[in-house]
Amino acid sequence: MAKYRKLGRTSSQRKALLKNQVTALINNGRIVTTEARAKEVKKIAEGLIALAVKEKDNYETVTVTAKVARKDKDGKRVKQVVDKETGKVLAESARDKDGKLVKKENGITVTVYDEVEKQIKKDLPSRLHARRQMLKVLNTVTVVPTEAAGKKRGTKKIDLVAKLFDEYAPKYADRKGGYTRIVKIGPRKGDAAMEVVLELV
Repeated sequence: MAKYRKLGRTSSQRKALLKNQVTALINNGRIVTTEARAKEVKKIAEGLIALAVKEKDNYETVTVTAKVARKDKDGKRVKQVVDKETGKVLAESARDKDGKLVKKENGITVTVYDEVEKQIKKDLPSRLHARRQMLKVLNTVTVVPTEAAGKKRGTKKIDLVAKLFDEYAPKYADRKGGYTRIVKIGPRKGDAAMEVVLELV
């Protein structure tokens, strides 16, 4: 007896289908699919959430010094003109009062950086392994804002692993399994397959 449903697909197609549906469930919180698919997706999703709950506090906070570009009042990077050989500052700004580029002999334009101390979470080995196990199952999700539809500008990638650790793990910390539920909608028009809603509790 098989330990999983074949869903009428080859192994590569089945893996792709399940990865897409698990990703959609974690990202949106609910999906509409057939009952057989939902039962397979439920197994995978509950395993990921259980892993996130187990490893949620398994990190250490580290202070690091990072270089951050200095910004002006308009949110643009501050640039200086410096001497190519000596590194001495020739002009404080790359543009003059009229907004024209400042040209200095033997000078190059460089961005001004400030050193900032940041607190970051550093994964311990078991949490890092859990993160990599999750990345094997989840696809990358890119969100496009409505005003920039059809353009690359303004798109951003959603970190679903961080969502699992930071949002779902604290929510389900006191729960011993059963993170999802299946609600039957009825037979689908066309092939009469039982449609269900698979959602996070």
